[in-house]
Amino acid sequence: MRVRVRDEQRASPERIGQLVVNPNADRPVTLDAVADIDIAVGPGEIRRVGQQRVAIVSADASFGDLGSAAAEAQAIIDGVPLPRGMSVRVAGQSEEMDSAFRSLVLALALAVFLVYLVMASQFESLLHPFVILLTIPLALTGAVFALWLTGTTLSVVVFIGVIMLAGIVVNNAIVLVTRINQLRAEGMVRESAIMEAGRARLRPIVMTTLTTALGLLPLAFGLGEGAEMRAPMAIAVIGGLLLSTALTLIVIPVVYSLLDRRRTEADQRGADPAAATS
Repeated sequence: MRVRVRDEQRASPERIGQLVVNPNADRPVTLDAVADIDIAVGPGEIRRVGQQRVAIVSADASFGDLGSAAAEAQAIIDGVPLPRGMSVRVAGQSEEMDSAFRSLVLALALAVFLVYLVMASQFESLLHPFVILLTIPLALTGAVFALWLTGTTLSVVVFIGVIMLAGIVVNNAIVLVTRINQLRAEGMVRESAIMEAGRARLRPIVMTTLTTALGLLPLAFGLGEGAEMRAPMAIAVIGGLLLSTALTLIVIPVVYSLLDRRRTEADQRGADPAAATS
């Protein structure tokens, strides 16, 4: 709601000075009796955020990414002495990006937790899902390396790809650990079951990884309309998937042998029954 006096009452400084500041009083007081009226340059508009008066200075980044531009702007602001009672902060798209990153980190943590719950209910164990989840840090390492190798900056689209990785890379470890448990249930000792499961699951793990990586290559190369915006997601997924697959076949069996201290009857006998009968 805007309240203004009539046009004829604000046509000149003299007319403004005749405005009564205490209407309905016994002795009216005009504005020029209590204030000095001058003609000066004032702001075209007054903006307020949170009931506080603010001034907005906007700019676009001519080079680099948004995060680097915001960091450089913040460094400039930190070097400028501010009057008392005045503060400056970087807002706009940079603030929205930081808020989106915080939301995506929470989504990633929730995705990992839900994946762990599902695997814990399927394996009926708290240890084996933990071993499987070790593939996620391996995938994050591969995603970071792929982004560094291609010179791609971190963005919201990359975080979406990382969340996708949390559900994709665990499949290879699930296949491997499930086969190890099956072989141990059939009577193999732990070490033999690990080696046999690695040989048996090598081909399907490699085939699954290659089909996913090759399917994302056109997107990673930025082919097609608007694909350059989604290319960072494909780069992160491909890098994380390739490195996690290579390390899954090495790290997961080692961690399984170190953490799973459960001893079956075959482990207690210390020999593989199939090898003993042969």
